Amino acid sequence: MNQLNEEERKKIIESSPVGTWVLMLSVGISMVIGWLFLYYGVFLPRGIIN
Repeated sequence: MNQLNEEERKKIIESSPVGTWVLMLSVGISMVIGWLFLYYGVFLPRGIIN
C-alpha cells in the first residue's frame, strides 16, 4: 500500500467532507420529495375529514 507523506495527509485532513454533504443533501431532497408526494398525492385528493 502506498504511504502518504505529511503534505498529502494535511491536504486530506483540511479538505471539506464532500461525500458527507452529498449524502446529506440527497437524503434531505428525497425526504422532501416523499413528503410532497404524500401531501399532494395522497392527503389532498382524499378531501377534508367529515
